[in-house]
Amino acid sequence: MSATTETSGASGTTRGSRRVRGVSGATTTGGLSTRSGSRASEAPPRAARPAGLVDGVVMLVLLAAVAAAFSPVWGSTGWVRPTAGGALLGLLVAWLCAWRRWPTLVTALATVVAYLVAGAGIALPSTAASGVLPTLDSVRGLAVGAVHGWKEFVTTSPPLHSFPDLAVVPFLTLYLTAVVAGTIAWRARLAAWALVPVAAGLVGANLLGTKEGAWPVEQGLAIGVVGLLWGALRVIEQRVGRHTVTTEASRQASRRLRWYRFRTGATILGLGAIAAALAAPALAPAHDRATLRDVVVPPLDVHPYVSPLTAFRKYAKDDRKTELLTIDGLPAGQRVRLAALDAYDGVVYDASGEGDGGGVFHRAGDDITASGGGPAGGTATQVDVHVLGYSGPWIPEAGALTGITWTGTRAAQLLDDTYYDALTRTALTTGGLQSGDSYRLDTDLVKQPTEAQLKAGTILTDTQLPPIDDHVMPTSAAAKATQFMGDATDPVKRLFALRDGLVASGVFSSGLENQAPSRPGHSAERIDTLLAGDSMVGDDEQFAVALALMARQAGIPARVAMGFYVDPKKDTRKDGQPWTVVGGDVHAWVEVPFQGYGWVPIDAVPDEDNKIQPEPKSQQVPKPPVLQDPQPPQEPADDVPGNVKDDKSQKQQAKGFDWGFAGVIAASVGIPLVLVLGPVALVLGLKSRRRLHRRRAPRPSDRMSGGWREVLDTARDLGATVPPGATRRESAHALAQELEAPATLALAYRADASVFGASEPSDADVDEYWADVDAYLDGVKAGIGRRRRLRVALSLRSLRGEHGRAALRALFRRPPAAGAGGAR
Repeated sequence: MSATTETSGASGTTRGSRRVRGVSGATTTGGLSTRSGSRASEAPPRAARPAGLVDGVVMLVLLAAVAAAFSPVWGSTGWVRPTAGGALLGLLVAWLCAWRRWPTLVTALATVVAYLVAGAGIALPSTAASGVLPTLDSVRGLAVGAVHGWKEFVTTSPPLHSFPDLAVVPFLTLYLTAVVAGTIAWRARLAAWALVPVAAGLVGANLLGTKEGAWPVEQGLAIGVVGLLWGALRVIEQRVGRHTVTTEASRQASRRLRWYRFRTGATILGLGAIAAALAAPALAPAHDRATLRDVVVPPLDVHPYVSPLTAFRKYAKDDRKTELLTIDGLPAGQRVRLAALDAYDGVVYDASGEGDGGGVFHRAGDDITASGGGPAGGTATQVDVHVLGYSGPWIPEAGALTGITWTGTRAAQLLDDTYYDALTRTALTTGGLQSGDSYRLDTDLVKQPTEAQLKAGTILTDTQLPPIDDHVMPTSAAAKATQFMGDATDPVKRLFALRDGLVASGVFSSGLENQAPSRPGHSAERIDTLLAGDSMVGDDEQFAVALALMARQAGIPARVAMGFYVDPKKDTRKDGQPWTVVGGDVHAWVEVPFQGYGWVPIDAVPDEDNKIQPEPKSQQVPKPPVLQDPQPPQEPADDVPGNVKDDKSQKQQAKGFDWGFAGVIAASVGIPLVLVLGPVALVLGLKSRRRLHRRRAPRPSDRMSGGWREVLDTARDLGATVPPGATRRESAHALAQELEAPATLALAYRADASVFGASEPSDADVDEYWADVDAYLDGVKAGIGRRRRLRVALSLRSLRGEHGRAALRALFRRPPAAGAGGAR
């Protein structure tokens, strides 16, 4: 008989031969003496065979279907590099680990190392040396992106190609999917389970995307047809491979069976694919699909940023002639907006930024597809803005933005800090604008309807806005609104009646030298004083807020907007001519949603001819000082737009150490270490606990038996085959041949003698036996090399099956006391 056939002996039946390098002795198999190791007789791993190449091609097709899901959210072909790179790198890592037969822990370590080393050139080439080699910045970016990138990905307004740092998310998604799917395909007995991580990757990519799908029918057919057909072939291979092929006729029969099942399965799946493609349009759901960006609350909190309306009087009076901005490309008659303000707390009108009827702020870049707050069909326009004397977080803009490109020296910093609320058409930068900054706006501008068109139109009264509590409303607002509206019931007539009443009764004054005294502010007390007084004196700030609050009382959705425009009577500028904005161009107005027009500006500014004639200086009577409005605690008197009062930041500066950033770094470094070292510590702890229980068993004979079980478990970790259900002597004969270690027989005989002997062995006998076991194990592992010993120590083979479950149960039991078990 050959050396690879079955042999019978006192040790039972064994198949083949196995040898651990470095252990001397001859292996006798079938009467022949051989010293060749098991590696020579083992079949090569599947990853190194042609069948493994087929598995790799199938995995690439399936991963391509997953990667395509990132196309809509990215908005350009830039998604191809991180997704294709992640898929190829992940399959390469899985193939290498399968070819080398590395255990799970080594595979996990290789996955982390490859991610940090090769991920720089794929996902973050701008931070890599020469675009390929990893640097400290690239490692930091990959580590932080793996932890925080997911949140940034779903809270940034698509398309995302303006934010190259977010490429870590699609790269990591495809990388992990490829590693897990490739490992299962090349190493698992039930290879069809590789379709599970592929399906999970597709679901994850869709959840990270937008409501718009890429190619849903094609993606589903690719994964369904190719995946199921490949899975069926792997199942057929497994079933046919269980039977030993000994003749050419049986080989041909097996090939015919495989081909028949392949043709049958391909035909069935092909017909199903055609039917699915034809039925897809009819079966597609009518509603949009749900994504994570629809339910995840954006992290930006706009409340620390002071409302620009608080600085209205500063622009109108103190900076009246100060040059703030230079704007080029804006058509004449268009307004520049700073912010739309939809929340009122009785002290200040502010931007809510919290949903619930208001908008939400998402990161924005040079391509913005989200829309809202305006009608379709605008004229695409490019507007260049250069900042002069203006400062603050609120970005001057016009129309509905489709992109914002920073062109100044701080372009990179401002891009990272830019947010846009498409519903209110408000943009801000958390870093704040300052003199010298410049940017280009890509925007859709629409021509505003005339007043006659609005009076013939319809107000969308069901539009949701953040609610205003009744107790913060000015007490005079309801009575004055009733007086102005009279018996009008139509919302449009009510709106213009309120506007006309304020314009006719009001006196315009910003507190300038030739104007009547006028207090700034728009608190409930200030607006109540305005509406209840004999002469309503104020400027845009007070009248816009008064109109908005009275409209809300009348059931008309209204918000306040602030920005800049030139009085049409004084505007001589032509379309596209540069416009230097000064503080005196500041205005505030009300915006109301009209059907077909979107949010339309409504001005409520009295004519400047409506004046209270000041008395001659000789006849003026001194008046008592008027108390100013109490400022809210969160807005001290020296606040201006752009100043963020962040107590937490001040405390961190006082302490001199940023604990938040330190926590991010600790998490970025600690989590990968825990993921890699945690399983290592768990395996070593299980094995140590198992040995301790065996060494401290209450009965001496159990401790002797435990020593033999330690021999068996080490043999399993070395890769030897321990016959299931065999006696100690049968197992010893098999291991003595496979490990080339004749001393195994003596240990088995001594263990049998202690267990089946007439009396219990002494503690000295137990200690001597365990010393011999340790010497035997050291000898077996002495010549196998350091890396092999590490793999043996971390092997999971001895923790599988019933003996493995027993070790897990032992982990949660207190070991016997040292005195009960003899020597430690």
